[in-house]
Amino acid sequence: MPFLFPTQDTLHNVFHPSVPFGRREALAPRSIPQRTPLQARAELFPTWSVVDDAKKKAEALSAEATKEFEKASAKAQAKAGTIELYSAKYYAACTFGGLLACGLTHTAVTPLDLVKCRRQVDSKMYTGNFQAWGKIGRAEGFRGIYTGWGPTFFGYSAQGAFKYGGYEFFKKQYADLAGPENAAKYKTWLYLTASASAEFIADIALCPFEAVKVRMQTTIPPFAKGTFDGISTITAKEGFGGLYKGLYPLWGRQIPYTMMKFASFETIVEMIYDRLPGQKSDYGKGAQTAVSFTGGYLAGILCAIVSHPADVMVSKLNANRAPGEAFGAAMGRIYKEIGFGGLWNGLPVRIVMIGTLTGLQWMIYDYFKIFMGLPTTGG
Repeated sequence: MPFLFPTQDTLHNVFHPSVPFGRREALAPRSIPQRTPLQARAELFPTWSVVDDAKKKAEALSAEATKEFEKASAKAQAKAGTIELYSAKYYAACTFGGLLACGLTHTAVTPLDLVKCRRQVDSKMYTGNFQAWGKIGRAEGFRGIYTGWGPTFFGYSAQGAFKYGGYEFFKKQYADLAGPENAAKYKTWLYLTASASAEFIADIALCPFEAVKVRMQTTIPPFAKGTFDGISTITAKEGFGGLYKGLYPLWGRQIPYTMMKFASFETIVEMIYDRLPGQKSDYGKGAQTAVSFTGGYLAGILCAIVSHPADVMVSKLNANRAPGEAFGAAMGRIYKEIGFGGLWNGLPVRIVMIGTLTGLQWMIYDYFKIFMGLPTTGG
């Protein structure tokens, strides 16, 4: 009884009444036009949209951060009052900027410094940085990788304060003594003498903390629990002079380093601005701090090479110099043990460390100067 069941056509007409002429015939496949070589691929439009959205969000965040920075900067400048160039307030601001620049950056790279110091004292201790950090982490935990961060922070904060504040002070004093014409003519010598004078004082502040840092990093387990425990341990055994037994090689390392750091930075920044269109004043805060970082990084590479042999000797003297041993005798003995090649142990690590450090220091220092309404260094 086939008439009891509706046919396929009947069912189609009941459930698809919008089709006026019965069942819809299959449509012929639509031809897709070929994309020309210069035409964008449609399937990439969503990706471009996501990138564009991310870019807009980043620009919005950047604008918001700039607005907050300017608001905080205005508040700080209002609280500090007008800061005239080369006034006591100016030197105080430069001193605090140097404290921030050196203290924070040196503390951040403590893990690199730890491996560098241990490899300088014993070149066979580790085969590489990652192997060293893995070995230290397994033996001493995460805190072990930051061994010596306390004396690093205190020491390099003090050093940075005297170094940057002193540099600005001596640069002005020596320029006044030389006169405008000679100061412009012999500006590189001015940078060199000003930075050397500032570093001479800064190292006296750094030396006790450097002695504690090196001993903490080169003794396993560390000989002291912290900075002030280390100072009291050294003075109890060797007297106050034990904190300064590395001062001469520290001067030998830091004074050439700082002379190169400041003179080459000033020269590189001046060269960058000379090759850019317009004047330094035509560039915004972000661009000026980017120039500071670039100039600082390049200067840091030169600094690392110039000062590395003295850096190795500082590590060796603080770790291996016997109580009462004369400075010259200790240096002669250490040089016989390691030879000329040994003075260059750890140089690649130090180039990365010092280049990054110096770039970040100049960036932080100049950013702080901008924050306080002062002009950036160089150029």
